[in-house]
Amino acid sequence: MTQIPYLDLKRIHQEIQGELDEAYRQVIERQWFIGGKADEQFEQEFASYCGAKECVGTGNGLDAIRLILLAYGIGAGDEVIVPANTFIATVLAITYVGATPVFVDADENTYTINSQKVEEKITDRTKAIIVVHLYGRAVEIEPFRGLADKYSLKLIEDAAQAHGAAVSGVRTGSLGDAAAFSFYPGKNLGALGDAGAVVTNDKEVADRVRALGNYGSYEKYNHVYKGCNSRLDELQAAFLSVKLKYLDKWNEERRKIAEIYAKEIHNAKVVLPKMPKDIKEHVFHIYPVLVENRTEFIEYLREQGIATNVHYPIPITEQKAYEEFRGQIENYPVTKKICAQEVSIPLYPGMTEEEIEWVISCVNRF
Repeated sequence: MTQIPYLDLKRIHQEIQGELDEAYRQVIERQWFIGGKADEQFEQEFASYCGAKECVGTGNGLDAIRLILLAYGIGAGDEVIVPANTFIATVLAITYVGATPVFVDADENTYTINSQKVEEKITDRTKAIIVVHLYGRAVEIEPFRGLADKYSLKLIEDAAQAHGAAVSGVRTGSLGDAAAFSFYPGKNLGALGDAGAVVTNDKEVADRVRALGNYGSYEKYNHVYKGCNSRLDELQAAFLSVKLKYLDKWNEERRKIAEIYAKEIHNAKVVLPKMPKDIKEHVFHIYPVLVENRTEFIEYLREQGIATNVHYPIPITEQKAYEEFRGQIENYPVTKKICAQEVSIPLYPGMTEEEIEWVISCVNRF
C-alpha cells in the first residue's frame, strides 16, 4: 500500500544537502555562533525578499510577535484585536505583555480574520490589530490598513505560515507596520530548529526589537529595557540563507498541487478551501478541508496509508489556559465550525504524481 506522510522534509533537504553541509562547515570554521556574519547576511536577504528595509532574527515566531508588541509599548490595560481562528502563539504573545486579546471571528471564505467584524471591537483601549496570514493565504490588507489609520492603531502581521505570500504584488512582511515570522522546521521556509524574525520598514522599531531580544541592551552591559534572550543563532541563519534561495520554487510546487486538488477532488462531503483570485499570491502552507464527520474521514485516510493533521481542534477561547474566555466560542460561529471540521491533507514540495493521485482518489471515494 502507498504510504504518504503528512509532511516529508527529507525530500527537500536531500535536494540541497551539499549546500547545508557547506553552511554548517563555514559557521564551525568561523567559531562565531551568535550575532555574526550568517545572521547579518540572512537578515539582509530576508528583508529584501519581503520588500522591507529591516529584519531582526529572533529565537522563534512567538517571541517575534511579543517583541513587536513590546517595541510598540503595548502592555497592561491595552487591547489587541486578533482572529479567533489562529494558533495559540498569536494570543500568548498578547497576554505575555499584559495586554488583553479581543477576538474577531473568521471569514467563511478565507478562514482568516473577518474585516467586516473588526471595527465594532475597537475601543479607546485598542492599540493594535494583528492579522494572521493563516494556512499561507495573505489577508486582504486594505480594510485593515484603513481601520488602523482611522483609529491610530498599529497593524501587525503574523506571517508565520505565509513566507512569500502576497497581496497585489506586495509580500507579507511589507503589508503592515511590522511582521512576525516563524521558521519552525515545518514552515514553507523552515530552519533546522526553532527560529523567527521581525520584519519592518521602521528602523527605530527594528533597533528596539533587537535590543529587547538582547537582554534589553543596545550595547554590552548597558541595559535600557527589561529584555529577554531571543536571538537567531548563526547555524539556523546559515541554513535559512541556503533555503531562502529555493523558497519560490517550493512555493510554486505547493501551488501546483493545490490547483490539482481544486480541479480533481469532487466529494460533496469534503469542502475544499476557496481559491484566491490570484493563486500566485497564496503559498499553501496548509491545505485545509472541512469534513463534518472528521474522525471517520481521518481514520479512513489512515487506512489508505495517508497521514493527515488537524489545525486547530480546540478554539483558543475553550483552552484551559484561557479559562477567562470559556464559553465565548458561540460568539464566533465560523471559527467554531472550522475547529470542529478542519482536516489538513498532505501537500508539500517533493510529492510525486502517484502520491497526489492517490490522495485525490481516496478523498473522492470517501
